[in-house]
Amino acid sequence: MRVAVVGATGAVGSTILGIMRERSFPADEVVAFASERSVGKPIRDTDLVVQGLTDESIQGFDLALFSAGGARSEEWAPKFADAGAVVVDNSSFWRMHDDVPLVVSEVNPEALDGHRGLVANPNCTTMQTVVALKPIFDVAGIERLVVSSYQAVSGTGQKAVDELHTQTRAIIDAKELERPSVYPHQIAFNVLPQVETFMDGDDYTTEERKVMAETRKIFGTEDIGISATCVRVPVYTGHGVSANVQTRDEYSPEECRELLAEAPGVTVIDNPGAGEYPQPIGAAGGDAVQVGRIRRDPSHPRALNLWIVGDNLRKGAALNAVQLAEELLTRNLLPRPAAA
Repeated sequence: MRVAVVGATGAVGSTILGIMRERSFPADEVVAFASERSVGKPIRDTDLVVQGLTDESIQGFDLALFSAGGARSEEWAPKFADAGAVVVDNSSFWRMHDDVPLVVSEVNPEALDGHRGLVANPNCTTMQTVVALKPIFDVAGIERLVVSSYQAVSGTGQKAVDELHTQTRAIIDAKELERPSVYPHQIAFNVLPQVETFMDGDDYTTEERKVMAETRKIFGTEDIGISATCVRVPVYTGHGVSANVQTRDEYSPEECRELLAEAPGVTVIDNPGAGEYPQPIGAAGGDAVQVGRIRRDPSHPRALNLWIVGDNLRKGAALNAVQLAEELLTRNLLPRPAAA
């Protein structure tokens, strides 16, 4: 089995390569692709050398894991699929296409069965939220969902991580701050109520629209009322989500705690009196979505509040891509090389 990793030099792409090694993904050959400026460069901690995307170089793959941005996915994902590969794409470009399944391994793996060569990975904030909420959705139903995210800068990319580091160092050393280049305002020691951009005439950002639309698609229903506010915080890795969940049936915090403790991909950390609850610093580098502060909303008899944290680079992107690849293998949905 030949596997292509497109965008292999980026934060998510390099994490995909690491997770494939950690999980002993059964690839006979892995080929790293990236932008033209990276062609010929070695990938750190591997024996791979970056290849360029051409009509010839993309032939003969069974699987392609993409994390190269929407424009590159729009152009090259269909070409890989036409050449016989199954593409798992991390960009936002294919997510809301009706004929492309949007899949989270613990939530709706059965959606893979109808793929036509393209499979989409959800937004990182959506990802960890639906992993935590799907068990509640199945047992008690969800009528309304209000989410507020606290998103780490690594979700924007390495330049954002560098900008936070540079600004923090300048402030600590009492030096003059450079003008921000990644975010519209200083991110160090600040909080920005804007993740991604505002489209003309829309009071919600593109990130907030993604969370709302993708959650409905993954759950397979338009009947959930969803409101999202996405916020960028000066944290390197690990997104936090405050979720107010109004259920169809009455459901207690105790029942919710017990349910989530048994849910796949979820770890419950919920002893706030002892200072035990999910934190980005604790979730970074881990695979589980952590849930805590599970409590009744005192303003509504059928609403719960939850605090959800996950590593945005791992479960929020790279890990789920590899898990979907594993699921495609398990379901016998990957093409095989032609017999010699």
